[in-house]
Amino acid sequence: MTLPILSPDNILLNAEIDNKESAIRLTGSVLAENGYVDDDYIEKMLEREELSSTYMGNFVAIPHGTDDAKQSVKESGIAIIQVPNGVDFGNGNIVKLLVGIAGKGGEHLEVLSKIAIVLSEEENVQKIVNASSKEEILAIFEGVN
Repeated sequence: MTLPILSPDNILLNAEIDNKESAIRLTGSVLAENGYVDDDYIEKMLEREELSSTYMGNFVAIPHGTDDAKQSVKESGIAIIQVPNGVDFGNGNIVKLLVGIAGKGGEHLEVLSKIAIVLSEEENVQKIVNASSKEEILAIFEGVN
């Protein structure tokens, strides 16, 4: 399986976000606007964050829904939001890159692992945070299959 289609429509550059809840809502709204999830998936993303933080380290958070959110997923999708000035995810954790995930069926774990490969390299995270175009970000992710 390759990553779900990542199109320029799924990427937001230079977002200014005040807090964690706004960050998660924005990430979810990109997934919803592009037809990957129903609107109620966003609430499931917030519920998931209450259970345990989706902050992964290295300035990255990967917000996604709870296990019972699967019925709200229409098809697997990814949203990428660049937040150069950062948003506080609590406990001093600053997030500069939000990667929202919606996985259909059991695909979310495979999608997560592929994204983790890209984001485990600090150099890739810096390139994505500093990218000045959506195409630059797409090129980084397209190197993974």
